[in-house]
Amino acid sequence: MSLITVERIKLFTTRSPWWCMVLSLLLFDGVITLPYIFAPDDTKWTTPDTQSFYLFGLVVMMVMAALAVTTEYRFSTIRTSFLSVPKRTPILVAKAVVVSGLSAVVGLASAFLSLLLAKLLVADAGGLTLKTAADWRAVAGMGAVYFLAALIAVAIGILVRQSAGAIAIAVCWPLLLEGIGLTIPKVGDFVSDWGPFSRAGWFITGTSSGPDAADALMSPGWSLVYFAGWAIGLLVVALVVAKKRDA
Repeated sequence: MSLITVERIKLFTTRSPWWCMVLSLLLFDGVITLPYIFAPDDTKWTTPDTQSFYLFGLVVMMVMAALAVTTEYRFSTIRTSFLSVPKRTPILVAKAVVVSGLSAVVGLASAFLSLLLAKLLVADAGGLTLKTAADWRAVAGMGAVYFLAALIAVAIGILVRQSAGAIAIAVCWPLLLEGIGLTIPKVGDFVSDWGPFSRAGWFITGTSSGPDAADALMSPGWSLVYFAGWAIGLLVVALVVAKKRDA
């Protein structure tokens, strides 16, 4: 039995991933329906606008990814896994792939469902199309953002190993440190330019042309590369640390 299969079985035999998937979909697609319903009828909606509240669902999937690691450390089942395979890295990489893959699927489902809800609820849905590269990036690109965010959460779980701490970091980093940080004078400019989740947001909602594009530090494409660098870098650090310390 491959490590991917083992990690998939371990993930789906617990209840928390199922609850997190449902909650993620509800928060992403449930919250976005409020602007659809209560916005004035003459509001002009674009496809990227339908993804405005993606961060709520993203944080839930990050919590799920972190718990997939910390729960094993909490109940010491990770030791059994480490004893069954000569090296620790393949086990943790397999877990990261399975958890992040699931997160990507939820992200894609949420993004396309949000667009569908907009077409059903918005009075003038003429601008809600998938004709341009920016439209496809805003919707289909959600899978990549969810995948990389889950990698970050897995890395946090490996480094922290305690559920409470890992969850706190997974929630506070995108919502508080970068979310509230954007509103602080001077600090906000730095966070907007270099915060990984801010860059991910620009990848989703940014455009290659327009009034803000000239001032943007990176293009949407390079913003995703930057976000991926954070995710992969943190995971590499976590794998190195996991090899050197006791389980």
